[in-house]
Amino acid sequence: MSTIRCDIVSAEEEIFHGEATLVVATGVLGELGIAPKHAPLITRLKPGKVVVTTPSGEQLDFAISGGILEVQPEVVTVLADTAIRATDIDEASVRAAKEEAERILSSKDPKMSLEEAQSQLAMSLAQLSALERLRKNMKH
Repeated sequence: MSTIRCDIVSAEEEIFHGEATLVVATGVLGELGIAPKHAPLITRLKPGKVVVTTPSGEQLDFAISGGILEVQPEVVTVLADTAIRATDIDEASVRAAKEEAERILSSKDPKMSLEEAQSQLAMSLAQLSALERLRKNMKH
């Protein structure tokens, strides 16, 4: 089985470095599935999840706030503004951030800009989605 190296990096740290058989992310034009020998590509990523399938078949979930995906012949790189492994998500703080962003969006509170609130809401939803997927996988 052929593999491609996958690096997921945030502004703060390297989140993942390893071999993958498939990397799935959400680009600005839709879902992308990157397998070994994929054509070179650079695209912007929307806030959401990145799923890395390892050679053993394990699926690792990450939540990102957006960024850039670069595919080269031997490596796929996700350069994210912020990224977190699904296993590291603190559900209570994510739900609180989601509720605050929704409140600000509905009331137009000057405490946070509309763009910041939308970004916070998108990241919160991505993290909750990754957490939900992790829980489903643990049940099986």
